[in-house]
Amino acid sequence: MANAVADFFDRRLDGRAVPMAVGDLLVIAALFGAGTVYHNGVAFVASNPGYLAGTIGPFLVGWIVAAPLLGAYAPGAAESSKAAVPLAIRSWLLADAIAMGLRATPFVRGGVQLSFVLVSLGVGIVGLALWRTLLFKLR
Repeated sequence: MANAVADFFDRRLDGRAVPMAVGDLLVIAALFGAGTVYHNGVAFVASNPGYLAGTIGPFLVGWIVAAPLLGAYAPGAAESSKAAVPLAIRSWLLADAIAMGLRATPFVRGGVQLSFVLVSLGVGIVGLALWRTLLFKLR
């Protein structure tokens, strides 16, 4: 069992993708943090930091689960935007579904409205695709 897990991570995680992974997490946090501030105001978010964490958290959890499973950091993923962007989009579809599943539970505030599902899908896809494209243009 331990060898199977090690093999999985060897095939799915490449150390050269660490900068891209850090950027992905920061992009997700920034996008959903900005949305939270936009809808609630700076004063509310500043006085309720747990609210911000509760909004961003499900999307980060979704990404942390989905990205390695779908190869967003696999060998070759960090070689070009041609490889990295489609992997991010594919991973975001699952990450968003996981986040919405978490938001649908009584343990996570927010709920699941169709309009928010569509917005979160679009924001995540565009944000991650732009970030990863920019990353390779700057290299």
